[in-house]
Amino acid sequence: MSNILEETKFIMNQYHIKANKSLGQNFLISEEVVETIVDNSKIKKEDLVIEIGPGLGTLTKYLLERAGKVICIELDKKMINILESRFSLYDNFELLNQDVLKVNLKELIEEEKAKKVIKNVKIVANLPYYITTPIIMKLLEEELSIESITVMIQKEVADRLIAIPGEKETGAITYSVYYYAKAEGILEVPKDSFIPEPEVTSKVIKLNIRNKPPVAIEEKEDMFKIIKCAFMQRRKTLLNALVNTKIFLNKEEGSKILEQLGIDSNIRPEKLKIEDYANLAKLIKKYSHL
Repeated sequence: MSNILEETKFIMNQYHIKANKSLGQNFLISEEVVETIVDNSKIKKEDLVIEIGPGLGTLTKYLLERAGKVICIELDKKMINILESRFSLYDNFELLNQDVLKVNLKELIEEEKAKKVIKNVKIVANLPYYITTPIIMKLLEEELSIESITVMIQKEVADRLIAIPGEKETGAITYSVYYYAKAEGILEVPKDSFIPEPEVTSKVIKLNIRNKPPVAIEEKEDMFKIIKCAFMQRRKTLLNALVNTKIFLNKEEGSKILEQLGIDSNIRPEKLKIEDYANLAKLIKKYSHL
């Protein structure tokens, strides 16, 4: 039996804790997975780590040993007492009892960097699966001053996030992640690495934030709007999807625009590269629809 399993059972008994299904709680009990997450985060003493949803603090303990400072953001009030009593003796530990989607992370990071102690910021999290996408999109779209995001999420979602646009697993979110970060899969995590066991397999991924995006485009919002509309009707061709969502006024106009870009009008949305969508946004802007 691993130390983490014994420790987790002890804490759950001591505080009469049961995993909260509505908050998507499953407690990680695998030493190997915890060490893999921490090792791949490449945390140094000059780093600030923001941990989202620390739960019982299984990962937090390891992060505190390596980072200059760890700020934990935890929504569940029951976990706050546990985390405070576990880590109150660490002078590099801070805890916020808040919903991460409502936290002004930009301000938080700026305040920490202004103290001149922290050089880099890294996000580490075992994310609740029901809210994975909104959290990741917040971290990316706010263009925070962060170096990387290392998270454990549902495998099916993970595969979509780390796909290269045009690959089999490509979804609308694939392009967003690819625009902001270079993504890599780290480790597949079996169900028995948690208590209680989740219904799905998990996966650890790392998003290394890009210094500059892979496409230079002023019409970034337009590009993502087109991608979103294209994938709203995924089984349709790109042409039909964009006509149905009013990106193109009609098939005739759509065919003309796609032809100018050398894009087959029968192509599926997931087959396009991000450069194709960037070029599409630029050309559509000339037609003044968006």
